[in-house]
Amino acid sequence: MTTVKTILLSSKSDDLIRAAQIWRDGGLVAFPTETVYGLGADARNDHAVAQIYAAKGRPSFNPLIVHVPDVKTARRYVVFSAEAEVLAAQFWPGALTLVLPLRADAGISPLVTAGLETLAIRVPQGHIAQDVLRSFDGPVAAPSANPSGRVSPTSASHVIAGLSGRIDAVIDGGQCGVGVESTIVGCVGEPALLRLGGVPAEAIETALGGPLVSAGEGIVAPGQLASHYAPEGTMRLNVTDPQSDETLLGFGPVDGAALSLSDTGDLVEAAANLFECLHQLNALGAAKIAVSPVPDVGLGRAINDRLARAAAPRD
Repeated sequence: MTTVKTILLSSKSDDLIRAAQIWRDGGLVAFPTETVYGLGADARNDHAVAQIYAAKGRPSFNPLIVHVPDVKTARRYVVFSAEAEVLAAQFWPGALTLVLPLRADAGISPLVTAGLETLAIRVPQGHIAQDVLRSFDGPVAAPSANPSGRVSPTSASHVIAGLSGRIDAVIDGGQCGVGVESTIVGCVGEPALLRLGGVPAEAIETALGGPLVSAGEGIVAPGQLASHYAPEGTMRLNVTDPQSDETLLGFGPVDGAALSLSDTGDLVEAAANLFECLHQLNALGAAKIAVSPVPDVGLGRAINDRLARAAAPRD
């Protein structure tokens, strides 16, 4: 990944406007919420979202949480159930993420949803998060602003220690008040507890007037199905000599590719193109798909993780 100069921004209005412009330009800005610092990018920009994975060294394309300033903005991107309406009214802004059906016209990058038809979304608390999101006026995808596998950051100094040189800017908003990630509740079907976090499950159950079901009771959390990302055709990976009846998904300068993740072998470009290429293979009616080798380093690990899931045997 190319090294960039990471700037430290204050919580003043001019700096928040500057942060919003960095997002519009496809850059990465870490910002404080009440839970932890998030690493934000425009959730509609494939390349920007791919840069999140590259900066974090995230080993797989797990769904990301989208942050918006209010319920009205959230309605642009997701469809609310009756239960979701109750929870949003009681806990937003706050440390609760809802997983809801994605609107067909939402324009969210498939790298954010990991190719699923649901979106994890929340309205964070705190004037800095609120102000910068309002200035941007769009969906911001933001996992925790730390290298993958490291302790989540609760101060700007934590972010700088882990991500300096990998991201464009950090908004210094002091210490996070909650200090643990948001609680995640799935609201597709019966409300389900998908992750414990900053809002106690008991408070959510009180608001709903009944118990949450667990993710193990027929509800699968985003990213858990081994073959959920599969195109309609069968896939063969790490192919250097495709067969005549196979459609080749290339990487780098290979001959005969119907589609390419990246002609130049750029892993960030390949990550940004991955889900769109899988959709295009369906549109082509590809029954047998061969995929060129992708280096299993850096962002290539995430790409290979999803390709392996796409190629997995199906029931």
